[in-house]
This record gives sequence, C-alpha cells and structure tokens, in this order.
Amino acid sequence: MLYNSFPVSARAAALLALGWLGACSAPSSEPTAGTGSATAADSLGTAAPVAPPDSPLQIVAQFREPQIVGVAVLPDGRVFGDFPRWDNNPVAPIAEIGPGNKLTPYPDAEWCKWDETVRNEPQKHWICPQSVYADPSGMLWVLDPASPGIKGTVAGGPKLVKIDPATDKVVQNIAIPANVAPGNSYLNDVRVDPEAQYAYITESAIGSLVVIDLKTGKSRQLLARHKSMLGDTTLNIKADGKLLVDPSGKQGQFNADGIALSHNRQYLYWKPLTSYALYRIKTEALRNPALTETQLIAQIEDLGKAPASDGMILDAQNNLYLSAFEDHSIKRRTPDGKIETVVQDPRLEWPDTFAFSADGRTLYVTNSAIHKTATWNQGIGRQDQPYHVFKMPIGK
Repeated sequence: MLYNSFPVSARAAALLALGWLGACSAPSSEPTAGTGSATAADSLGTAAPVAPPDSPLQIVAQFREPQIVGVAVLPDGRVFGDFPRWDNNPVAPIAEIGPGNKLTPYPDAEWCKWDETVRNEPQKHWICPQSVYADPSGMLWVLDPASPGIKGTVAGGPKLVKIDPATDKVVQNIAIPANVAPGNSYLNDVRVDPEAQYAYITESAIGSLVVIDLKTGKSRQLLARHKSMLGDTTLNIKADGKLLVDPSGKQGQFNADGIALSHNRQYLYWKPLTSYALYRIKTEALRNPALTETQLIAQIEDLGKAPASDGMILDAQNNLYLSAFEDHSIKRRTPDGKIETVVQDPRLEWPDTFAFSADGRTLYVTNSAIHKTATWNQGIGRQDQPYHVFKMPIGK
C-alpha cells in the first residue's frame, strides 16, 4: 500500500518535530458526500475527476479527509477502512464505514487513541496502522508499522492484531520485535492463512518479507534487500504523467508493497511498487526455518512483466488484480500471464488496496491519491479529489 523510506512532507515533519504523536482526541473533519467542501487543492483551479458514463465503479463511501488506503469486507458485508497517520491526524485510523460515510472508531475509541497520555502503551493503541484485512475465516487483522509520518517506528509499537468481528474485541496481539521491524522499517500489507496459522507481510522501507507463526507469535525477516524486494528508479514510473520526485529532488523508490495469497494458500505473490516485475514463492518455503537464504532465493519464481501497481488480490480462478496507478486503472493478469484492463476511470487516483465480497463477485478498491500529497508536490498538497471506497461486479 505504500512507500519506501522517503522524506515525509513538510507538514508532517513539522508536526513530528513538535512532538505530535497523532492524538486521537484531536478533531478531524467529518467525511462528506459528493464533492464536499473546498480544499487547498480546489483553490489551485483544478477539478476533481469525473466518472465516465460507462464506468462500472460504484461509490461505497467518499471523504474529503482523512486519507484512506486500506479496505476490508467481512462475510456479512461490513466494511472497514484504514486511515494511516501520515500527513493528518484521523480520529479513527481504523474505522467501520457506515451509511452516509460515517466512520466509527474500531474496535473502540480507546484503541484509536494515540497521544502523550498513552505513549507508554504502544501495544494497546493504533499508532499508524497501514493495513486492515479480513481473512478467509472472517477474522479481521490490523497491521500497525507504528511509524507516524513514516519517520521511524515507535519503540515497542509494531504489531499485528486480530479482532473477532462477532464481539468487536481484540483476541490476539502479536508484537513484532525490533530485529524484524527495526526503527527504519515500514510494515506495509498482510495476508493471513488461518489454516496453516501463518501471516505474510511486505515491508517497504528496507525491502523484505516478514513471516509470522501465529501459533507461537514468532516472526522472521526474510529476503531483506533481495532484488525481488526492491523498487527500480531507472524506469521513470509516473502518476498523472509526472515523475514521483521528493522535496530533495530524488526520484521515489517504493520497495516490496503489493501482496496476494492464492486461494489454496500455496503461493504468495508480491511486487515492488516502482517496478514492472512480479514474483511468487511457495508458502511452504516461507514457513520452513531450516531453509538457508540461498535455498529460499532459489524458490522465487519470476513471473515476468506486470504493471506498476500498489494493491493486489487473487480471485478463485487465480486471476491477479492489480491497482495500476500510472493510468488510473485496474488490470487483471490471467493465469497464462495475459494482462488486460478491467476498468479505467480518472477517479482511480492512485488505486490502492483491494478486497472481495464473501462470494467473490464484487471487488472493492480504494483510491489514496498518494501522488497528490505534499511529499511529491514540493510541499504543497494537491488533493482535489475525494478519497473513495469503490466497488464493482466481477464476472464468475
């Protein structure tokens, strides 16, 4: 869903310099329907993108702020969003999304609280959650890299948390130690196999995979800095026709990001974001601590060229959906390697994360407009669009 270790925006840096930790008690703008109130970007004379008349995308929810990246959908249809503490300070960094764009802090307001009064309890609060995911058994998982503003992890904060939606209570909380998620790390996206009891995570700052044995809570960092984990700055990958260049003039490098687990859970797919390469590996290899690094590398399969993308998800027929931010589209890679466009819509301003409905017939996706944030626009946020959760029917 995001980022390598790049400079944070001037606004975020300033807030962090003042000791800001993302106080959940601070006010945040209410989500708004339609185009909402005017923003700084509106004053620049830009216009929010308009839906093509034939677009299959339907709006589930939309917000002027906060910025959404992740989405999860439970078997009963409940929808959850992830709003990380990057450049703003959401009241509900993990939220259940209700009618009228209502955001309810999840699992409760106390978990969403992060300020000076609770900084000695980093395992009991969302610090900067990056991913929300519903596993095949219907459990909800939240991955928190604990790096507000992407400026370094809060000591003792990185964690993977399991919530039972039947009770809306945390039932498992796995701390990820500093030797796996060091201070310069950024845990990004997660997939969970409830049968094998393992979780697989992309880590985007160093560029690695993290594997967690859910039975023991033990985690391992694998393939750190391997070429399959690293973005490529020689490709001149763009968004809205513009190179991603940070305030120092450096082209953005986004490492291991998108991740997908096959329905039989035998294969894990991933790709660096600023890359046209796609990889997979057998999950049994990732679960085998006896394999050396060399033996593990030998099992990586290079699947050839795929679009630069953020989120990924596999359907039951092993079609791989990719959120292709370069041309505002969702692509699909068929099992024989053919790449086809599923939908192209200018509202897909940096399409980000996917989720399926329980029957696999409806695909959900967010747009996070990462390329319009201040970090990639000389310190000036140019978000002229609402953030969305979209859905669309997928043929079976």
